[in-house]
Amino acid sequence: MSYLAGHLGGFGRRVAERREKLGLTRGQLAERAGVEEAYVGYLEEQSESAVREAATRLASALDTTAAHLLGEAPSGDEGGAAAGAHLDELDEEECLRLLSPGGVGRIAYNGRYGPTVLPVNYRVARGAVVFRTTAGGAMEADLRTGLEGVEYLVAFEVDRIEEDTRTGWSVLVQGSLHHVTDEELAEARASGVSPWAGGDRRQYLRIAPARMTGRRISAD
Repeated sequence: MSYLAGHLGGFGRRVAERREKLGLTRGQLAERAGVEEAYVGYLEEQSESAVREAATRLASALDTTAAHLLGEAPSGDEGGAAAGAHLDELDEEECLRLLSPGGVGRIAYNGRYGPTVLPVNYRVARGAVVFRTTAGGAMEADLRTGLEGVEYLVAFEVDRIEEDTRTGWSVLVQGSLHHVTDEELAEARASGVSPWAGGDRRQYLRIAPARMTGRRISAD
């Protein structure tokens, strides 16, 4: 038996066990997954021919992951943390290292319609998070206090998650939101941040971290 066949050998058994645990018939599972009932039976009985595409489609209907059905993740309770997983707190230095490449993060603040979370493209410059928005737009207006020297406190979150392995990390930045002035514009531009959405996003915003925390979940 090939390595792949052996690796997938328990696929059909795990599908059947999970289906029975949920109290589903083959027909009910087929309806959930959008496949024929005969196909479910085929997979359960001919497990060596199961493929990753089938695992992905069935996993969603079974409230689990393709990795679990393929035997790539620990068995145990699919709703809980993976066996042997570790949740570690990250220090500020590690948080900054993870943030430094830039990319996409989420800014959270209390806007005119209540708590608001929005994705933005960002870069890190001198330890601060820099991004751009439309001058006079909803976000920019929501984040102006109207008082000189008074700034709103916001949160900014970045994460990288691997759902199949249930591993990843997240970093949370909390601090004041500063509207970059004309005098500060050259330094903000030097960060190289460029919004994916395009358009006239000339207003640079900067978050100066007052607190930076992070967590990483990893497997043995």
